[in-house]
Amino acid sequence: MVSGWNEAVATLPDQPTVLALDGPAALDWDEAASGIAAALRARSTEVGVLDVRERWSSTALERLCTPHADADDFFLPLAEFEMTDLFEGLLTVERPTNGVLLVFGPGAALCSPDLIWWADLPKRYAESAMAAGTLPVGVNLGRPDVPGELRRLFYTDWPVADRHRDALAPRIDRWIDVQDPQAPASLDGAAVRATLAELARQPVRTRPYFNSTAWGGKWAAEKLGFEPDNGNTALGYELIAPEAGVLVGQDAGAQVELPFQLLCVLHPEQFLGTDVHERYGTSFPIRFDYLDTVGGGNLSLHCHPQEQYMREHFGWTYTQHETYYVTASEPDSRVFLGLRQNTDVDLLRKEVEESAAHGTPLRVEDHVQTFPAEPGQLFMIPAGTPHTSGAGNLVLEISATPYLYSLRFYDWLRRASGVPRPLSHQHAFANLDTARRGTEVVEDLVQQPRVLREGAGWREELVGSLPEMFYAVHRFALDGSGPAHDDTEGRFHILNVAAGDGVVVETADGRRHDLAFAETLTVPAAVGSYRLHPIGTRPVQVVKSLVTPS
Repeated sequence: MVSGWNEAVATLPDQPTVLALDGPAALDWDEAASGIAAALRARSTEVGVLDVRERWSSTALERLCTPHADADDFFLPLAEFEMTDLFEGLLTVERPTNGVLLVFGPGAALCSPDLIWWADLPKRYAESAMAAGTLPVGVNLGRPDVPGELRRLFYTDWPVADRHRDALAPRIDRWIDVQDPQAPASLDGAAVRATLAELARQPVRTRPYFNSTAWGGKWAAEKLGFEPDNGNTALGYELIAPEAGVLVGQDAGAQVELPFQLLCVLHPEQFLGTDVHERYGTSFPIRFDYLDTVGGGNLSLHCHPQEQYMREHFGWTYTQHETYYVTASEPDSRVFLGLRQNTDVDLLRKEVEESAAHGTPLRVEDHVQTFPAEPGQLFMIPAGTPHTSGAGNLVLEISATPYLYSLRFYDWLRRASGVPRPLSHQHAFANLDTARRGTEVVEDLVQQPRVLREGAGWREELVGSLPEMFYAVHRFALDGSGPAHDDTEGRFHILNVAAGDGVVVETADGRRHDLAFAETLTVPAAVGSYRLHPIGTRPVQVVKSLVTPS
Protein backbone atom coordinates (compact mmCIF):
# COMPACT_ATOMS: atom_id res chain seq x y z
CA MET A 1 0.00 0.00 0.00
CA VAL A 2 1.27 3.47 -0.87
CA SER A 3 0.20 7.05 -0.16
CA GLY A 4 0.25 9.86 -2.71
CA TRP A 5 0.17 10.21 -6.50
CA ASN A 6 3.95 10.11 -6.83
CA GLU A 7 4.12 6.75 -5.09
CA ALA A 8 1.30 5.33 -7.22
CA VAL A 9 2.83 6.59 -10.46
CA ALA A 10 6.17 5.04 -9.49
CA THR A 11 4.58 1.61 -10.04
CA LEU A 12 3.94 2.30 -13.75
CA PRO A 13 6.10 0.64 -16.44
CA ASP A 14 8.51 2.69 -18.53
CA GLN A 15 7.12 1.65 -21.93
CA PRO A 16 4.30 3.57 -23.71
CA THR A 17 1.09 2.96 -21.79
CA VAL A 18 -2.64 3.63 -21.98
CA LEU A 19 -3.71 4.15 -18.37
CA ALA A 20 -7.44 4.19 -17.62
CA LEU A 21 -8.53 5.95 -14.45
CA ASP A 22 -12.14 4.82 -13.93
CA GLY A 23 -14.62 5.24 -11.10
CA PRO A 24 -17.99 6.70 -10.06
CA ALA A 25 -19.38 9.99 -11.39
CA ALA A 26 -19.38 11.86 -8.06
CA LEU A 27 -15.67 12.45 -7.79
CA ASP A 28 -13.31 15.37 -8.47
CA TRP A 29 -12.06 13.96 -11.75
CA ASP A 30 -10.06 17.00 -12.83
CA GLU A 31 -8.16 17.04 -9.55
CA ALA A 32 -7.42 13.31 -9.74
CA ALA A 33 -6.24 13.52 -13.35
CA SER A 34 -4.12 16.56 -12.58
CA GLY A 35 -2.49 14.77 -9.65
CA ILE A 36 -1.51 11.81 -11.81
CA ALA A 37 -0.34 13.98 -14.73
CA ALA A 38 1.81 16.14 -12.42
CA ALA A 39 3.39 13.06 -10.85
CA LEU A 40 4.16 11.65 -14.31
CA ARG A 41 5.71 14.89 -15.51
CA ALA A 42 7.80 15.07 -12.35
CA ARG A 43 9.55 11.92 -13.49
CA SER A 44 9.96 13.36 -17.02
CA THR A 45 7.24 11.23 -18.59
CA GLU A 46 5.38 12.55 -21.61
CA VAL A 47 1.65 12.73 -20.78
CA GLY A 48 -1.48 12.88 -22.88
CA VAL A 49 -4.87 13.33 -21.22
CA LEU A 50 -8.38 12.39 -22.38
CA ASP A 51 -11.57 13.03 -20.37
CA VAL A 52 -14.04 10.34 -21.49
CA ARG A 53 -16.95 12.48 -20.40
CA GLU A 54 -16.34 14.38 -23.64
CA ARG A 55 -17.08 11.14 -25.50
CA TRP A 56 -20.43 10.49 -23.81
CA SER A 57 -23.37 10.54 -26.19
CA SER A 58 -25.72 13.44 -25.44
CA THR A 59 -28.57 11.39 -26.90
CA ALA A 60 -27.80 8.45 -24.62
CA LEU A 61 -27.46 10.69 -21.58
CA GLU A 62 -30.85 12.27 -22.25
CA ARG A 63 -32.50 8.90 -22.80
CA LEU A 64 -30.86 6.94 -19.98
CA CYS A 65 -29.82 9.39 -17.26
CA THR A 66 -32.53 12.06 -17.35
CA PRO A 67 -35.91 11.25 -15.74
CA HIS A 68 -38.83 11.67 -18.12
CA ALA A 69 -41.32 14.48 -17.55
CA ASP A 70 -43.85 12.02 -16.10
CA ALA A 71 -41.33 10.31 -13.79
CA ASP A 72 -42.27 9.73 -10.17
CA ASP A 73 -41.36 12.62 -7.86
CA PHE A 74 -39.97 10.29 -5.20
CA PHE A 75 -38.53 7.17 -6.76
CA LEU A 76 -37.11 5.85 -10.01
CA PRO A 77 -36.80 2.24 -11.14
CA LEU A 78 -33.30 0.90 -10.71
CA ALA A 79 -31.36 1.70 -13.88
CA GLU A 80 -30.69 -1.36 -16.01
CA PHE A 81 -28.33 0.12 -18.62
CA GLU A 82 -24.57 -0.42 -18.68
CA MET A 83 -21.73 2.08 -18.75
CA THR A 84 -21.04 1.10 -22.37
CA ASP A 85 -24.46 2.50 -23.33
CA LEU A 86 -23.26 6.05 -22.59
CA PHE A 87 -20.95 5.95 -25.61
CA GLU A 88 -21.76 5.83 -29.30
CA GLY A 89 -20.11 2.58 -30.28
CA LEU A 90 -16.75 1.45 -28.96
CA LEU A 91 -14.56 3.79 -26.95
CA THR A 92 -11.32 3.87 -28.95
CA VAL A 93 -8.13 5.85 -28.37
CA GLU A 94 -4.90 6.28 -30.30
CA ARG A 95 -2.04 4.53 -28.55
CA PRO A 96 0.89 6.72 -27.50
CA THR A 97 4.31 6.20 -29.08
CA ASN A 98 5.94 7.65 -25.98
CA GLY A 99 4.92 8.16 -22.36
CA VAL A 100 1.44 7.68 -20.97
CA LEU A 101 -2.01 8.41 -22.32
CA LEU A 102 -4.22 9.01 -19.26
CA VAL A 103 -7.86 8.29 -20.06
CA PHE A 104 -10.06 9.28 -17.12
CA GLY A 105 -13.69 9.41 -16.05
CA PRO A 106 -16.58 6.95 -15.63
CA GLY A 107 -16.21 4.33 -18.34
CA ALA A 108 -12.51 4.99 -19.04
CA ALA A 109 -11.67 1.28 -18.71
CA LEU A 110 -13.77 0.58 -21.83
CA CYS A 111 -10.97 1.91 -24.07
CA SER A 112 -8.99 -1.38 -23.95
CA PRO A 113 -6.18 0.13 -21.85
CA ASP A 114 -2.93 -1.45 -20.76
CA LEU A 115 -3.68 -0.71 -17.10
CA ILE A 116 -6.87 0.00 -15.13
CA TRP A 117 -6.83 2.14 -12.02
CA TRP A 118 -10.06 2.52 -10.07
CA ALA A 119 -10.43 5.83 -8.23
CA ASP A 120 -12.97 5.43 -5.44
CA LEU A 121 -14.68 7.69 -2.95
CA PRO A 122 -16.97 6.03 -0.36
CA LYS A 123 -20.61 6.65 -1.16
CA ARG A 124 -21.30 8.71 1.94
CA TYR A 125 -19.24 11.53 0.39
CA ALA A 126 -21.40 11.65 -2.74
CA GLU A 127 -24.62 11.57 -0.73
CA SER A 128 -23.44 14.40 1.52
CA ALA A 129 -22.22 16.53 -1.41
CA MET A 130 -25.44 16.10 -3.36
CA ALA A 131 -27.56 16.96 -0.34
CA ALA A 132 -25.50 20.16 -0.02
CA GLY A 133 -25.50 20.85 -3.77
CA THR A 134 -21.73 21.18 -3.89
CA LEU A 135 -19.48 20.57 -6.87
CA PRO A 136 -17.57 18.75 -8.24
CA VAL A 137 -18.32 15.72 -6.02
CA GLY A 138 -22.06 16.41 -5.93
CA VAL A 139 -22.80 15.56 -9.56
CA ASN A 140 -24.72 12.86 -11.42
CA LEU A 141 -23.82 10.87 -14.50
CA GLY A 142 -24.12 13.14 -17.51
CA ARG A 143 -24.14 16.39 -15.48
CA PRO A 144 -20.49 17.22 -14.70
CA ASP A 145 -21.16 20.95 -14.26
CA VAL A 146 -24.57 20.82 -12.52
CA PRO A 147 -25.31 19.99 -8.86
CA GLY A 148 -26.75 16.51 -8.65
CA GLU A 149 -29.87 15.12 -7.05
CA LEU A 150 -30.16 12.18 -4.69
CA ARG A 151 -32.90 10.51 -6.71
CA ARG A 152 -30.55 10.04 -9.66
CA LEU A 153 -27.67 9.08 -7.39
CA PHE A 154 -29.55 6.25 -5.69
CA TYR A 155 -31.48 4.84 -8.61
CA THR A 156 -29.26 5.53 -11.64
CA ASP A 157 -25.66 6.40 -10.83
CA TRP A 158 -24.94 3.84 -8.14
CA PRO A 159 -26.50 0.79 -9.82
CA VAL A 160 -24.73 1.55 -13.12
CA ALA A 161 -21.35 2.39 -11.56
CA ASP A 162 -21.51 -0.60 -9.21
CA ARG A 163 -22.15 -3.05 -12.05
CA HIS A 164 -19.29 -1.49 -14.01
CA ARG A 165 -16.94 -1.73 -11.01
CA ASP A 166 -17.97 -5.31 -10.26
CA ALA A 167 -17.27 -6.38 -13.84
CA LEU A 168 -13.81 -4.77 -13.68
CA ALA A 169 -12.93 -6.11 -10.22
CA PRO A 170 -11.02 -9.21 -11.42
CA ARG A 171 -8.67 -7.08 -13.55
CA ILE A 172 -8.23 -3.73 -11.76
CA ASP A 173 -4.50 -3.03 -11.50
CA ARG A 174 -4.63 -0.42 -8.70
CA TRP A 175 -7.32 0.64 -6.26
CA ILE A 176 -7.07 4.32 -5.28
CA ASP A 177 -8.94 5.73 -2.28
CA VAL A 178 -9.30 9.49 -2.81
CA GLN A 179 -10.82 10.48 0.55
CA ASP A 180 -7.66 12.61 0.84
CA PRO A 181 -7.34 13.88 -2.75
CA GLN A 182 -3.91 15.40 -2.08
CA ALA A 183 -2.45 12.15 -0.73
CA PRO A 184 -4.66 9.28 -1.89
CA ALA A 185 -3.95 5.83 -0.50
CA SER A 186 -3.71 3.05 -3.06
CA LEU A 187 -3.26 -0.69 -3.18
CA ASP A 188 -2.12 -2.96 -5.96
CA GLY A 189 -5.03 -4.80 -7.60
CA ALA A 190 -3.58 -8.23 -6.88
CA ALA A 191 -3.25 -7.27 -3.21
CA VAL A 192 -6.88 -6.07 -3.20
CA ARG A 193 -8.06 -9.41 -4.52
CA ALA A 194 -5.85 -11.39 -2.14
CA THR A 195 -7.16 -9.33 0.78
CA LEU A 196 -10.77 -9.90 -0.22
CA ALA A 197 -10.13 -13.62 -0.68
CA GLU A 198 -8.82 -13.76 2.88
CA LEU A 199 -11.67 -11.66 4.31
CA ALA A 200 -14.28 -13.83 2.58
CA ARG A 201 -13.30 -16.69 4.87
CA GLN A 202 -13.19 -14.89 8.22
CA PRO A 203 -15.47 -12.60 10.25
CA VAL A 204 -15.42 -9.03 8.97
CA ARG A 205 -16.68 -5.71 10.33
CA THR A 206 -17.63 -2.79 8.10
CA ARG A 207 -16.85 0.85 8.79
CA PRO A 208 -19.77 2.41 10.75
CA TYR A 209 -21.03 5.96 10.39
CA PHE A 210 -24.10 8.03 11.28
CA ASN A 211 -26.24 10.34 9.17
CA SER A 212 -28.40 13.15 10.53
CA THR A 213 -32.10 13.64 9.70
CA ALA A 214 -35.01 15.81 10.81
CA TRP A 215 -36.18 13.22 13.36
CA GLY A 216 -32.76 12.10 14.63
CA GLY A 217 -31.73 11.63 18.24
CA LYS A 218 -28.52 11.84 20.25
CA TRP A 219 -28.02 8.39 21.79
CA ALA A 220 -25.06 7.43 19.61
CA ALA A 221 -23.41 10.80 20.14
CA GLU A 222 -23.78 10.58 23.91
CA LYS A 223 -23.13 6.86 24.42
CA LEU A 224 -20.73 5.95 21.61
CA GLY A 225 -18.92 9.25 21.13
CA PHE A 226 -19.89 9.86 17.51
CA GLU A 227 -19.68 13.51 16.49
CA PRO A 228 -22.66 14.23 14.22
CA ASP A 229 -22.30 16.63 11.30
CA ASN A 230 -25.76 18.11 11.67
CA GLY A 231 -26.73 17.81 15.29
CA ASN A 232 -27.96 14.21 15.60
CA THR A 233 -27.10 10.58 14.96
CA ALA A 234 -30.33 9.44 13.35
CA LEU A 235 -29.18 6.70 10.99
CA GLY A 236 -26.38 4.38 12.06
CA TYR A 237 -24.98 2.55 9.05
CA GLU A 238 -23.64 -0.65 10.56
CA LEU A 239 -24.02 -2.90 7.53
CA ILE A 240 -25.82 -1.76 4.38
CA ALA A 241 -24.16 -3.73 1.61
CA PRO A 242 -24.43 -1.31 -1.33
CA GLU A 243 -22.79 1.46 0.73
CA ALA A 244 -20.68 -0.34 3.35
CA GLY A 245 -16.89 -0.32 3.24
CA VAL A 246 -14.12 -2.36 4.85
CA LEU A 247 -10.99 -0.52 6.01
CA VAL A 248 -7.74 -2.17 4.95
CA GLY A 249 -4.32 -1.12 6.27
CA GLN A 250 -2.56 -0.25 9.49
CA ASP A 251 -4.27 2.31 11.72
CA ALA A 252 -1.20 4.53 11.81
CA GLY A 253 -0.42 4.22 8.10
CA ALA A 254 -2.16 4.40 4.75
CA GLN A 255 -5.62 2.87 4.56
CA VAL A 256 -8.02 2.17 1.74
CA GLU A 257 -11.73 1.55 2.12
CA LEU A 258 -12.90 -1.31 -0.09
CA PRO A 259 -16.59 -1.85 -0.91
CA PHE A 260 -18.06 -4.65 1.17
CA GLN A 261 -20.03 -5.66 -1.92
CA LEU A 262 -16.84 -6.89 -3.63
CA LEU A 263 -16.71 -9.79 -1.17
CA CYS A 264 -20.01 -11.00 -2.60
CA VAL A 265 -18.93 -10.36 -6.19
CA LEU A 266 -15.56 -12.10 -6.09
CA HIS A 267 -16.31 -14.85 -3.54
CA PRO A 268 -20.08 -15.37 -3.48
CA GLU A 269 -20.19 -19.00 -2.37
CA GLN A 270 -17.58 -18.63 0.36
CA PHE A 271 -19.06 -15.41 1.67
CA LEU A 272 -22.80 -15.79 1.14
CA GLY A 273 -23.10 -19.56 0.91
CA THR A 274 -24.11 -21.67 -2.07
CA ASP A 275 -27.83 -21.62 -1.32
CA VAL A 276 -27.94 -17.87 -0.67
CA HIS A 277 -25.87 -17.18 -3.79
CA GLU A 278 -28.29 -19.24 -5.90
CA ARG A 279 -31.26 -17.28 -4.52
CA TYR A 280 -29.84 -13.74 -4.46
CA GLY A 281 -26.91 -13.76 -6.86
CA THR A 282 -24.22 -11.41 -5.56
CA SER A 283 -26.67 -9.22 -3.65
CA PHE A 284 -26.03 -9.29 0.11
CA PRO A 285 -29.66 -9.60 1.22
CA ILE A 286 -29.70 -8.48 4.90
CA ARG A 287 -28.78 -5.12 6.41
CA PHE A 288 -28.23 -3.90 9.97
CA ASP A 289 -28.62 -0.24 10.89
CA TYR A 290 -29.61 1.89 13.87
CA LEU A 291 -32.56 4.29 14.10
CA ASP A 292 -31.77 6.77 16.86
CA THR A 293 -34.72 8.82 18.12
CA VAL A 294 -33.49 9.23 21.72
CA GLY A 295 -33.96 12.95 22.27
CA GLY A 296 -35.41 13.16 18.75
CA GLY A 297 -38.82 12.71 17.15
CA ASN A 298 -41.04 10.05 15.63
CA LEU A 299 -40.02 8.58 12.29
CA SER A 300 -42.51 9.02 9.46
CA LEU A 301 -45.42 6.59 9.35
CA HIS A 302 -44.64 4.43 6.33
CA CYS A 303 -44.67 0.97 4.79
CA HIS A 304 -42.59 -0.84 2.17
CA PRO A 305 -43.56 -2.23 -1.24
CA GLN A 306 -45.22 -5.59 -1.63
CA GLU A 307 -42.99 -7.97 -3.58
CA GLN A 308 -44.79 -7.85 -6.92
CA TYR A 309 -45.10 -4.07 -6.74
CA MET A 310 -41.38 -3.83 -5.94
CA ARG A 311 -40.48 -5.88 -9.01
CA GLU A 312 -42.88 -4.18 -11.43
CA HIS A 313 -42.42 -0.56 -10.35
CA PHE A 314 -38.90 -0.38 -8.95
CA GLY A 315 -36.90 -3.25 -10.44
CA TRP A 316 -35.74 -5.06 -7.29
CA THR A 317 -36.18 -8.84 -7.40
CA TYR A 318 -36.99 -9.01 -3.68
CA THR A 319 -38.58 -6.58 -1.28
CA GLN A 320 -37.94 -4.81 2.01
CA HIS A 321 -39.26 -6.86 4.89
CA GLU A 322 -38.06 -5.37 8.18
CA THR A 323 -37.76 -5.96 11.89
CA TYR A 324 -37.16 -3.53 14.75
CA TYR A 325 -35.07 -4.78 17.67
CA VAL A 326 -35.25 -2.33 20.58
CA THR A 327 -31.74 -1.86 21.98
CA ALA A 328 -32.52 1.06 24.30
CA SER A 329 -35.52 3.27 25.05
CA GLU A 330 -36.72 6.11 27.21
CA PRO A 331 -39.73 5.73 29.54
CA ASP A 332 -43.10 5.53 27.75
CA SER A 333 -41.55 5.32 24.29
CA ARG A 334 -43.52 3.39 21.68
CA VAL A 335 -43.40 1.53 18.40
CA PHE A 336 -46.29 2.02 15.96
CA LEU A 337 -47.16 -1.18 14.08
CA GLY A 338 -50.14 -2.51 12.12
CA LEU A 339 -53.71 -1.34 11.75
CA ARG A 340 -56.19 -1.26 14.60
CA GLN A 341 -58.99 -3.81 14.39
CA ASN A 342 -61.59 -1.17 13.50
CA THR A 343 -59.43 1.03 11.24
CA ASP A 344 -61.40 2.43 8.31
CA VAL A 345 -58.86 2.56 5.47
CA ASP A 346 -60.97 4.98 3.44
CA LEU A 347 -61.10 7.37 6.41
CA LEU A 348 -57.35 6.98 6.93
CA ARG A 349 -56.75 7.81 3.27
CA LYS A 350 -59.00 10.87 3.50
CA GLU A 351 -57.22 12.17 6.61
CA VAL A 352 -53.77 11.54 5.10
CA GLU A 353 -54.73 13.45 1.95
CA GLU A 354 -56.18 16.33 3.99
CA SER A 355 -53.02 16.47 6.07
CA ALA A 356 -50.85 16.57 2.96
CA ALA A 357 -52.99 19.25 1.31
CA HIS A 358 -53.76 21.50 4.26
CA GLY A 359 -51.24 20.70 7.01
CA THR A 360 -53.89 19.10 9.22
CA PRO A 361 -52.41 17.01 12.06
CA LEU A 362 -53.16 13.29 11.85
CA ARG A 363 -53.87 11.30 15.00
CA VAL A 364 -51.86 8.25 14.04
CA GLU A 365 -52.97 6.35 17.16
CA ASP A 366 -56.57 6.39 15.88
CA HIS A 367 -55.54 4.12 13.00
CA VAL A 368 -52.30 2.34 13.92
CA GLN A 369 -51.58 0.24 17.00
CA THR A 370 -48.84 1.20 19.45
CA PHE A 371 -46.68 -1.04 21.64
CA PRO A 372 -44.28 -0.30 24.49
CA ALA A 373 -40.71 -0.12 23.22
CA GLU A 374 -39.12 -2.47 25.74
CA PRO A 375 -35.40 -3.23 25.27
CA GLY A 376 -34.99 -6.73 23.88
CA GLN A 377 -38.36 -6.79 22.09
CA LEU A 378 -38.42 -7.57 18.38
CA PHE A 379 -41.17 -6.27 16.11
CA MET A 380 -41.76 -8.03 12.77
CA ILE A 381 -42.60 -5.69 9.87
CA PRO A 382 -43.46 -7.54 6.66
CA ALA A 383 -43.86 -5.48 3.49
CA GLY A 384 -47.10 -3.48 3.40
CA THR A 385 -47.35 -3.09 7.19
CA PRO A 386 -47.67 0.51 8.44
CA HIS A 387 -45.08 1.25 11.10
CA THR A 388 -42.72 3.71 12.68
CA SER A 389 -40.39 4.00 15.64
CA GLY A 390 -41.54 6.61 18.10
CA ALA A 391 -39.39 9.20 19.83
CA GLY A 392 -37.04 7.96 22.54
CA ASN A 393 -35.86 4.71 20.97
CA LEU A 394 -32.64 3.17 19.76
CA VAL A 395 -33.82 0.56 17.30
CA LEU A 396 -31.59 -1.97 15.58
CA GLU A 397 -33.25 -2.30 12.20
CA ILE A 398 -32.68 -5.78 10.77
CA SER A 399 -34.04 -5.68 7.29
CA ALA A 400 -33.88 -6.92 3.75
CA THR A 401 -31.31 -4.88 1.84
CA PRO A 402 -33.57 -2.97 -0.65
CA TYR A 403 -33.78 0.13 1.56
CA LEU A 404 -34.58 2.90 -0.91
CA TYR A 405 -38.36 2.64 -0.97
CA SER A 406 -39.96 3.95 2.23
CA LEU A 407 -43.54 4.80 1.27
CA ARG A 408 -44.70 7.57 3.62
CA PHE A 409 -48.25 8.10 4.81
CA TYR A 410 -47.49 10.90 7.27
CA ASP A 411 -44.47 12.77 8.63
CA TRP A 412 -45.83 14.72 11.60
CA LEU A 413 -46.00 17.94 9.54
CA ARG A 414 -42.21 18.25 9.58
CA ARG A 415 -40.65 20.75 7.23
CA ALA A 416 -37.38 20.72 5.32
CA SER A 417 -35.92 23.91 3.81
CA GLY A 418 -39.09 25.74 4.78
CA VAL A 419 -41.56 23.40 3.03
CA PRO A 420 -43.35 20.23 4.17
CA ARG A 421 -41.31 17.07 3.72
CA PRO A 422 -42.70 15.20 0.68
CA LEU A 423 -45.00 12.23 1.15
CA SER A 424 -45.41 9.23 -1.14
CA HIS A 425 -48.82 8.28 0.25
CA GLN A 426 -50.22 7.11 -3.10
CA HIS A 427 -47.52 4.44 -3.24
CA ALA A 428 -48.11 3.71 0.45
CA PHE A 429 -51.83 3.03 0.06
CA ALA A 430 -51.19 0.94 -3.06
CA ASN A 431 -49.09 -1.38 -0.88
CA LEU A 432 -50.96 -1.23 2.44
CA ASP A 433 -51.72 -4.70 3.83
CA THR A 434 -55.26 -4.09 5.09
CA ALA A 435 -55.74 -7.67 6.30
CA ARG A 436 -53.09 -7.62 9.01
CA ARG A 437 -54.80 -5.79 11.86
CA GLY A 438 -55.93 -6.11 15.46
CA THR A 439 -55.03 -9.23 17.40
CA GLU A 440 -53.34 -10.77 14.35
CA VAL A 441 -50.69 -8.05 14.58
CA VAL A 442 -50.06 -8.90 18.23
CA GLU A 443 -49.89 -12.65 17.59
CA ASP A 444 -47.78 -12.58 14.40
CA LEU A 445 -45.63 -9.48 14.65
CA VAL A 446 -44.87 -9.08 18.36
CA GLN A 447 -43.42 -12.51 19.00
CA GLN A 448 -42.00 -13.92 22.21
CA PRO A 449 -38.61 -15.71 22.31
CA ARG A 450 -38.51 -19.50 21.94
CA VAL A 451 -35.46 -21.45 23.11
CA LEU A 452 -33.83 -23.35 20.25
CA ARG A 453 -30.87 -24.88 22.08
CA GLU A 454 -28.78 -24.26 25.17
CA GLY A 455 -25.59 -25.20 26.96
CA ALA A 456 -23.69 -24.38 30.11
CA GLY A 457 -24.19 -20.65 30.70
CA TRP A 458 -25.85 -19.86 27.36
CA ARG A 459 -28.92 -20.38 25.23
CA GLU A 460 -29.95 -19.51 21.68
CA GLU A 461 -33.47 -18.17 21.14
CA LEU A 462 -35.58 -17.61 18.08
CA VAL A 463 -36.97 -14.11 18.58
CA GLY A 464 -38.68 -13.64 15.22
CA SER A 465 -39.57 -15.39 11.96
CA LEU A 466 -42.45 -15.36 9.50
CA PRO A 467 -43.18 -17.63 6.52
CA GLU A 468 -43.17 -14.69 4.09
CA MET A 469 -39.83 -13.31 5.35
CA PHE A 470 -36.67 -14.98 4.01
CA TYR A 471 -34.57 -14.34 7.11
CA ALA A 472 -34.93 -14.98 10.83
CA VAL A 473 -33.67 -13.21 13.94
CA HIS A 474 -32.11 -15.22 16.77
CA ARG A 475 -30.52 -14.15 20.04
CA PHE A 476 -27.76 -15.62 22.19
CA ALA A 477 -28.08 -15.03 25.93
CA LEU A 478 -24.77 -15.56 27.77
CA ASP A 479 -24.60 -15.32 31.55
CA GLY A 480 -20.85 -14.75 31.71
CA SER A 481 -19.59 -18.34 31.89
CA GLY A 482 -19.95 -19.21 28.13
CA PRO A 483 -18.84 -19.87 25.50
CA ALA A 484 -21.76 -20.44 23.15
CA HIS A 485 -21.20 -22.66 20.13
CA ASP A 486 -22.54 -22.11 16.62
CA ASP A 487 -21.97 -23.10 13.00
CA THR A 488 -22.80 -21.21 9.80
CA GLU A 489 -23.82 -24.48 8.11
CA GLY A 490 -23.25 -22.95 4.70
CA ARG A 491 -25.05 -19.59 5.18
CA PHE A 492 -23.58 -16.31 6.44
CA HIS A 493 -24.50 -15.01 9.89
CA ILE A 494 -24.66 -11.40 11.10
CA LEU A 495 -24.00 -10.74 14.79
CA ASN A 496 -24.68 -7.64 16.89
CA VAL A 497 -24.01 -7.15 20.61
CA ALA A 498 -27.35 -5.87 21.90
CA ALA A 499 -26.59 -5.88 25.65
CA GLY A 500 -23.57 -6.31 27.91
CA ASP A 501 -19.91 -5.52 27.35
CA GLY A 502 -19.31 -7.66 24.28
CA VAL A 503 -17.98 -10.98 23.06
CA VAL A 504 -14.91 -12.50 21.48
CA VAL A 505 -15.82 -14.43 18.35
CA GLU A 506 -13.45 -17.36 17.93
CA THR A 507 -13.42 -19.40 14.72
CA ALA A 508 -12.42 -23.04 14.38
CA ASP A 509 -9.03 -22.07 12.92
CA GLY A 510 -8.22 -19.95 15.98
CA ARG A 511 -8.99 -16.45 14.67
CA ARG A 512 -10.35 -14.14 17.37
CA HIS A 513 -12.43 -11.01 16.82
CA ASP A 514 -13.47 -8.60 19.58
CA LEU A 515 -17.03 -7.33 19.23
CA ALA A 516 -18.17 -4.55 21.59
CA PHE A 517 -21.64 -3.37 22.55
CA ALA A 518 -23.61 -2.01 19.55
CA GLU A 519 -21.08 -3.36 17.03
CA THR A 520 -21.92 -5.67 14.12
CA LEU A 521 -19.90 -8.48 12.56
CA THR A 522 -20.51 -10.61 9.46
CA VAL A 523 -19.53 -14.28 9.73
CA PRO A 524 -19.09 -15.66 6.18
CA ALA A 525 -20.57 -19.00 5.22
CA ALA A 526 -17.06 -20.45 4.82
CA VAL A 527 -16.24 -19.93 8.51
CA GLY A 528 -18.20 -22.97 9.67
CA SER A 529 -18.07 -23.50 13.42
CA TYR A 530 -17.32 -20.66 15.83
CA ARG A 531 -17.71 -19.76 19.50
CA LEU A 532 -18.87 -16.69 21.39
CA HIS A 533 -16.91 -15.89 24.55
CA PRO A 534 -18.61 -13.22 26.73
CA ILE A 535 -16.54 -10.25 27.86
CA GLY A 536 -16.94 -8.92 31.40
CA THR A 537 -19.10 -10.19 34.21
CA ARG A 538 -22.49 -8.85 33.08
CA PRO A 539 -24.90 -10.98 31.01
CA VAL A 540 -24.43 -10.47 27.28
CA GLN A 541 -27.00 -10.66 24.51
CA VAL A 542 -25.98 -11.13 20.87
CA VAL A 543 -28.54 -10.77 18.11
CA LYS A 544 -28.01 -13.01 15.09
CA SER A 545 -29.70 -12.92 11.70
CA LEU A 546 -29.44 -15.42 8.87
CA VAL A 547 -31.21 -16.39 5.67
CA THR A 548 -33.57 -19.28 6.38
CA PRO A 549 -33.46 -22.43 4.20
CA SER A 550 -35.50 -22.17 1.01
